Formats: sequence, C-alpha cells, structure tokens
Amino acid sequence: MEDNNNKNQQGQINIELDEKTAEGIYSNLAIINHSHSEFVLDYLAIMPGVPKAKVKSRIVLTPQHAKRLLNALAENIRRFEAQHGEIKEGEAPNIPLNFGPTGQA
Repeated sequence: MEDNNNKNQQGQINIELDEKTAEGIYSNLAIINHSHSEFVLDYLAIMPGVPKAKVKSRIVLTPQHAKRLLNALAENIRRFEAQHGEIKEGEAPNIPLNFGPTGQA
C-alpha cells in the first residue's frame, strides 16, 4: 500500500504561494518578444495621460513552454466564455512604445 501512495505522489508538485506574490501585479499591457531560444513577456501598467510606463514583471519562457501557455490560456478563455459569455474586445488604444535600445538574448 505504501508503494501506491509513493507512485501517486511522484507526479505531484507542491506549489507554495507567499502573501506578496498572491497579491499579484496589475497589468493592462503586455509586450512579447522572442529569440531563437526564448520568449520574453513584459507586463506593464500604463495610465492615461502618463507618457511613461515601467515594466512591472518579466517572464522568460522556452518556446515549448510558451506554446503550452498559449494552449492553456486558450482553453481557459473557452471555459470562461462558456460560463460567462463572449469576451468582447474593445478598441485597442494607439500607444506609441519606446523601449530604447534593444538586444538579443
């Protein structure tokens, strides 16, 4: 019986979420860049009338993980819309972006 419990627990990951991380970071703009080896997602909070915004969070993913994220997000949107109705896209604001010099990872 002990072997069965160990086998069940081998495929599980214990995920911890501290208080500060659980609060989250608000973002209303995401910038996505990629190289041959990684995808970089920068999350910003841009406010009306403020000509400057700082990157609040950056996530770096392998191409394989980026594709898994795309599929998981699409599935979650499908479930959300099935329960709450279609998410309507508003008109995207025309935001000129200036990141200064860019480089390759």
